[in-house]
Amino acid sequence: MRRRGNPVRLTLSMQLGNDIDGAWWPRTPGITRELPELLAVLGTRLGDIIGIKVNWSASQGPPKLDSFGWEAKRQHVMTITGSAASATLLIVPCRTDTALAVLVLRRAAGLPIDPLHLDTPADRTADGVVRAARAQTTCAVPTQL
Repeated sequence: MRRRGNPVRLTLSMQLGNDIDGAWWPRTPGITRELPELLAVLGTRLGDIIGIKVNWSASQGPPKLDSFGWEAKRQHVMTITGSAASATLLIVPCRTDTALAVLVLRRAAGLPIDPLHLDTPADRTADGVVRAARAQTTCAVPTQL
């Protein structure tokens, strides 16, 4: 159960329907425990949740975004379908460095980046992660959660 003061770490684009509409940064590796809170937050934009699809199996661990070689691993993407809209979210692994995770969250939703953080190593990695996830969604075969 989420403690008060720990909001769902989620970004969403103002306009949904993109290859990636935003990102979710769960606090633990066991995302199923945090899923009800995510769905409650998303319900305000998507309507009643009627489907969830993921592009990974239970045996596939998340990529380590702040480690060398993250590019070789498939990014985890989840599509949540509601009665009014759908959102495709890039899942930021819970153990990702905070600075990198925040940049991934912002880039995935198309939010502005503070000029002080533009073109830093973390920003370049975040941009690459989001680009890789977008490329994957065009050819992904979703798996039902």
